[in-house]
Amino acid sequence: MNVDPAVQRRLLELADVDAELGRINHRRKNLPELAEITEAENALRAGKDALVSIQTTASDLEREVKRQEREIESVRSREDKDRKLMASGSVSAKQLTDLEHELQTLTRRQTALEDDLLELMERAEAVGLDEQRTGAEVTAGEQRLADAERRRDDVVADLDTAAARREADRAKLLPQFPAELLALYDKVRHARGRGAGLLRSRRCGSCQLEMDRSAISTIKGAAPDAVLTCENCGAIMVRTPESGL
Repeated sequence: MNVDPAVQRRLLELADVDAELGRINHRRKNLPELAEITEAENALRAGKDALVSIQTTASDLEREVKRQEREIESVRSREDKDRKLMASGSVSAKQLTDLEHELQTLTRRQTALEDDLLELMERAEAVGLDEQRTGAEVTAGEQRLADAERRRDDVVADLDTAAARREADRAKLLPQFPAELLALYDKVRHARGRGAGLLRSRRCGSCQLEMDRSAISTIKGAAPDAVLTCENCGAIMVRTPESGL
C-alpha cells in the first residue's frame, strides 16, 4: 500500500486522539469513586440490616413490656378485690385465712413481675440507644454514598465533555485517510491498542522496540509513500525527519 507521506503523518494525530479516548475510557472504568461507592453501599446495606434487627428487638421488647404491665395490673386488680372483700366483713374465718394467703401470693407475684418489668425496661432503653446510634450511622452512610455518587457524576460529566471533544476531533480527521489505510490502522489499534507510531531513532513509537540493522535497511530502501508496519506489533510506522533515517 502506498499513501502520501503527509497523510501518513496525520495518522499520528489520529493515534494521539485515540490514545486520549482510551485513557478517558480507562479512567471512567477505574474511578476511585466507584470503589468508594461500592464500599459505601455495602456499609449502608449492613447498617440498614442491623437497624432492622434492632428495631425488631425493640418492637418485641415493647410488646413484652405492655404484656408485663397488663399482667401486673391484673394482679393489682385481684389484690384490690381481695382487700375490699376482707374489709367488707362478709367473709367467714376460713375465707379470711384463704384471702390472706392469696394476698401474700399476689404480693410475691407482683414483686416478681415488677422486677421482670424493670429488667425489660432497662433492656428496652439500651436497645433504644442502639437504635438511635445505628440510625445515625445509617443517615451518615446515606450521606457518604450520596457524596460519592455526586463526585462520581461530576467526574463522569467532565470525562464525557472531554470524550465528546476528542470524538469531534476524530470525526474531522477520518475523511483525510484512504479506506484501506484506515482499515489497517483500526485493525491494529483494536488488537494492540495503538494503530500507528512515529519511527524515531530506530525505535517503533507504538511498541517502543528498537529495530535491528536489517529492518532499518529495509525501511531506508522503501519508497517515501510506502506504508510500513512494525514487524513486532504490526503498527503503522510513520516516517518523519525525526526518524533519523
